[in-house]
Amino acid sequence: TSPHQSLARRIADLFSTFPNVEAIALAGSGATVAIDRDSDIDLYVYITSVIPLSDRAAIVEQLGATRADLNLQFWDLGDEWYDAETGIEVDVIYWHTSWIEDQLDRVLVEHQASMGYSTCFWHTIRNSLILYDRSGWLCRLKEKSAIPFPEDLRRAIIAKNQPVLRRVIPSYLHQIEKALGRNDLVSINHWVAALLASYFDVLFALNRLPNPGEKRLLETASEWCAKVPREMVTQVGEILRAAASSDQSLVVRIEELLDSLDQLLLEEGFDIEASVLAGQ
Repeated sequence: TSPHQSLARRIADLFSTFPNVEAIALAGSGATVAIDRDSDIDLYVYITSVIPLSDRAAIVEQLGATRADLNLQFWDLGDEWYDAETGIEVDVIYWHTSWIEDQLDRVLVEHQASMGYSTCFWHTIRNSLILYDRSGWLCRLKEKSAIPFPEDLRRAIIAKNQPVLRRVIPSYLHQIEKALGRNDLVSINHWVAALLASYFDVLFALNRLPNPGEKRLLETASEWCAKVPREMVTQVGEILRAAASSDQSLVVRIEELLDSLDQLLLEEGFDIEASVLAGQ
């Protein structure tokens, strides 16, 4: 057992004493073999009501921390700290059970796509390591998530994300072209990030795989996707370097990346022109 998993289990043991904690799971690299010394602990605490801040602070004090930021509400409700003994960064995220059930239903039952990151919550549930499960609720949720990629969801993600890459007037590529014309580095960075988020959403859906999120995307896609543009890793690297310097070759490099993705879609039987209509 890694130091990360040992610490995660200690933390889970303390949180499991609260009656409003339904389940606890370790996600991210800490739940896989991809862990390294710089990895943090992503611990998901599934709750039926909010644990009082004073109780959470008492746990952090008991464990020992060199620095702690508690009751963070910028994204999800969470607590973060550095473990005093190991130096490991701990990120505890609190999700209401009803909320995550709704998120799963949105993709697995209703087949709703998002602009990028459509299936990240599904990926989190599917690949997390259960550390505590009061009534078997999380086990049942994981069983629900262990299904083949729904074809209607696959098509919905591609229909929503592929056209906006470059095929409609307000596309990401068009926004990047305008930002290049202004030599607007901040805007270029913003639109390139959005383009890549939708690009990978399409690629993972094409391969019938949940989207892992923001980390190690090139590595994960290269390892797990059976259908990947041959020059993808090189092309993405060239795009990011060109974007950082407002290089005028950026548009051509993006076109090359998207050409290779469109070729994969055509080989899989997707009508690229029709997807523009479907995405509207």
